[in-house]
Amino acid sequence: MKKSLFLVVIMLIGTLSTANAQKFSGLQKSPTDIAYAKVDRRAKPEIKVIYSRPQKKGREVFGNLVAYDKVWRTGADEATEIKFFKDVKMGDKEIKAGTYSLFTIPGQKEWTIIINSDLDSWGAYTYDEGKDVARIKVPVTKGEELEVFSIAFKKVDKGYHMAMGWETSIVEVPFHL
Repeated sequence: MKKSLFLVVIMLIGTLSTANAQKFSGLQKSPTDIAYAKVDRRAKPEIKVIYSRPQKKGREVFGNLVAYDKVWRTGADEATEIKFFKDVKMGDKEIKAGTYSLFTIPGQKEWTIIINSDLDSWGAYTYDEGKDVARIKVPVTKGEELEVFSIAFKKVDKGYHMAMGWETSIVEVPFHL
């Protein structure tokens, strides 16, 4: 009898705790990711990018889903954030250490890369050109098909190149430390 009563109490507690369980939203359609520029995996980063990774899902991306010659959030959801842990140069533009938004203007042959001081904006809906810190134009190259928008860094002589790719389009942004 004691054993049966004990099992009933345990089942009742389990039912009550399940009824009060937290409700969580489903998985993000464009998962958030982080890309680091650092000399090795154990080192502290010199540049960090936080961005959401939209997926192609059979759609035509550039010129359709992402319009040519219009400001893009560089990913999905919130505008992409880039953090420089020390002063850098992007092209001939000096950028002070700090956190910024990263916007782009994709074109068929080149992209304009924009570092902007406005943070925490959803997409590019509130983009303000007056808050641009630096801009550079970089050529588009063609590569293998990428299903998911991706950002990665590669070490070069005086800094890093940030590669961004989606579909078959790839651009490299030079950062000198």
